[in-house]
Amino acid sequence: MITWPRMGSLDVVLSSVFEEMGVDYVLPPPSSQRTLELGARYAPEFACVPLKTTLGNYIEAIEKGADTMLMIAGKGPCRFGFYAETQRRILEEAGFRAEMVALEFHLDRLGELIRNINRLKQGGSWVRLLRAIRFALHKAFLVDRLEQQALHQRCFDAEKGATSRALERAYELVRRCSDHRGLREVEGQCFELLRSVRRRQLREPPVRIAIVGEFFLVLDPWFNLQVEEQLGDLGAWVERSVYLTDWLRPSGRNPILGHSDRESEEAARPYLSHFVGGEGIHSVGHTVLFKRDGFDGVLHLLPFTCMPETIAKGILPLVSRDQGIPVLSLVIDEQTGKAGVATRLEAFCDLARYRRRQSDRPGPRSAVFSSAAASGF
Repeated sequence: MITWPRMGSLDVVLSSVFEEMGVDYVLPPPSSQRTLELGARYAPEFACVPLKTTLGNYIEAIEKGADTMLMIAGKGPCRFGFYAETQRRILEEAGFRAEMVALEFHLDRLGELIRNINRLKQGGSWVRLLRAIRFALHKAFLVDRLEQQALHQRCFDAEKGATSRALERAYELVRRCSDHRGLREVEGQCFELLRSVRRRQLREPPVRIAIVGEFFLVLDPWFNLQVEEQLGDLGAWVERSVYLTDWLRPSGRNPILGHSDRESEEAARPYLSHFVGGEGIHSVGHTVLFKRDGFDGVLHLLPFTCMPETIAKGILPLVSRDQGIPVLSLVIDEQTGKAGVATRLEAFCDLARYRRRQSDRPGPRSAVFSSAAASGF
């Protein structure tokens, strides 16, 4: 049975593909403290939290009967491209019996990619596989738009958590959908669920906070300590730089937020002119773009020891100073506590709100957010 790591709503997409193909799969349990502890027990101490968490996902799935692990592979400089081989060796040495199937999307490895996909589809036709992938991507696109709606409306919740509960019910409706016609019907029901959440009147427009950073950390709410919900509860209208369909589409034309990869790279050019792996250059570029779009602050999420985002973190204080927008970098590892993050988010929202009020006053604009403040939060 096939399994894969948890990451945001990825299970909605992959489970749809394998169900359409008639292939047995095992979903790892939702990520938990046990997941992280299992991964940290076997992974090198210096490894980043995404590697440890996904390793823990595999172990828990193997405990449930999985015998085939699916992972994306590739070239550096980000270590993500080497997860598959690293995790295969760790699990083998630890005595776990499961086969790793790595999908590497490079033209010079096309033959190996086709062979691995053939192993995963287990005799199903290519036409059926392409149809299954197309339907799954339609589900992913819907889920992303639902998540965006939730990000924009949490700050108006009359009861904390109401939007998040409505979103969970919407997820379930999408998961159960088995055809395009049903998906179109479910789309209206899901948005109605979200829009029916009772709202409160705000005394002033909500502060606008954008989230940038390493994709796994941005997309997975357990892993990032539910920062989206925390910001919404603090009265912030939230947007993020990457959604699941952005990550799945190789074209770079991001359909949810609307910023293309090329646009982000151009915005980053005065500060970072070349690819450094992962989302490093896009964390810088999106910060500039979010400032242009009128946001009041940017939250930068990165795992401890993540090389591309550490590069971005070193550059963002300069971006913050030049662009006049507060930037808070949160470095997360297995020791990070939710209470400490909550305190920093509250202070950051207060700062962004105060600076917006100051900038709205007549007279000279208040001094820009200092690089010391940006890096010291």
